[in-house]
Amino acid sequence: MTCKIGGQRSSFNISRKVRWILMVILVVSLLLGVSAQQPRAATNAQFGFQTQSSTAQDQVRIAAERKTEEGNALMAQGTAESLRLAVKKYEESLLLWRSIGDHSGEAAVLHGIGTIHYVLGEMRKALDNLNQALSLMRTSGDRSSEAYTLDIIGKVHASIGEKQKALGYYNQSLSLWRAAGISARVAETLNNIGGVYFDLGEKRKALDFFNETLLLSRAVGDHRVEALALGSIGAVYHVVMRLMCSSILPTWHALLVA
Repeated sequence: MTCKIGGQRSSFNISRKVRWILMVILVVSLLLGVSAQQPRAATNAQFGFQTQSSTAQDQVRIAAERKTEEGNALMAQGTAESLRLAVKKYEESLLLWRSIGDHSGEAAVLHGIGTIHYVLGEMRKALDNLNQALSLMRTSGDRSSEAYTLDIIGKVHASIGEKQKALGYYNQSLSLWRAAGISARVAETLNNIGGVYFDLGEKRKALDFFNETLLLSRAVGDHRVEALALGSIGAVYHVVMRLMCSSILPTWHALLVA
């Protein structure tokens, strides 16, 4: 039996780089989805009665979409400098979305800004923007975007040590994903909840969530989440092994010197 593992640090999280790539995909998809939903100026023009006010609003919408897309491109670069530039672009687009009363565009951009602040470690700014986005999403009834935002808010609270708050947001997100029947997202959220219990020292409870994640991710064929679950389970057993070694080694030492 080899017990030389005490110097290693357990972690059920995937690497920061991979997490960042996944976050970019999520946020950009959300923002592109908003742009795709916006009505176009051609609708009125087809009937020949496009008004001056609608023309002005359409021009603002086009400008807001352009600023949002520029922010998306900067965000996808993933450097600290490009992320801060992305925030500026998003903030410019935010003013435009607000000026035409487009709450979907406003919410999506706030979500993007909040996510960037989270990645940069600016947690209070992240929460401020994400909570604004959450409020707008709930008002509009956009349950999918609400679930994504609840999940990221949970991550922020977990990162700053507010584990019980994190659990609250993760459980809200879990309920929405289950109601929507999106099993892959259910599985990933279960893994997040398990991670909080892992940090709280409740290894048995964490293991239950990780095992549930593993079964569900395999059932839906989501190999990425399956890998997350396997890593999480491995982290639990790593800690258990360390505890076993810490209790056995003193006994062995006592027997040797007796």
